[in-house]
Amino acid sequence: MVNDIPINKAEIRTLIPHSGSMCLLDSVAEWDDRSIICISNTHRDSANPLRRDGRLSAVHAFEYAAQAAAVHGGLRARSAGVIAPPGYLAALRDARLHLIRLDEVASPLQIYAYLLFGEAANTVYECRVSTGDVLLAEGRITIMLRV
Repeated sequence: MVNDIPINKAEIRTLIPHSGSMCLLDSVAEWDDRSIICISNTHRDSANPLRRDGRLSAVHAFEYAAQAAAVHGGLRARSAGVIAPPGYLAALRDARLHLIRLDEVASPLQIYAYLLFGEAANTVYECRVSTGDVLLAEGRITIMLRV
């Protein structure tokens, strides 16, 4: 069952350990037990903490994807009546970037994360970041339990 009730940034911050401007996602458009779609405009924010020399490298698309996966884990845990344990991005595989800089993208980012396998402690997600029909980045991320 798809849950398409929008989730705002304030609620996202209750689900992940990222605080302040390091919470890169603006909203959750929809999610279900296997996947999530998040929206962000923070790539255009001159105060984005990932910017260097005023630029935001496309490689940071994978941080957006990792945060989407973390939010998904938080939502799954909450629906099961528990709190998701904190994790970290442990691996990035089959990563492909289709641009050099995210800050030059004028439209909102759409971040898709699909749970391939795993449970709360260790999960693998297939992710992609796009804007409209234009694919910007794609790859697989592994999230591991922080011990």
